[in-house]
Amino acid sequence: MAKHPVPKKKTSKSKRDMRRSHHALVAPNLSECPHCHAKKLSHHICPSCGYYDGRQVLAV
Repeated sequence: MAKHPVPKKKTSKSKRDMRRSHHALVAPNLSECPHCHAKKLSHHICPSCGYYDGRQVLAV
């Protein structure tokens, strides 16, 4: 029968929480569309007007 590796010591609440310190959710960085002034993700086509980089890419 194979033996499985198990931790030798219990991980403390402090060590566990320090490991999870980067697990928090963050809000997306929204910028203003220069054409219609709606909020949009950077480097993405504007969902409300369809413009990207000063030209219309998507017909909305």
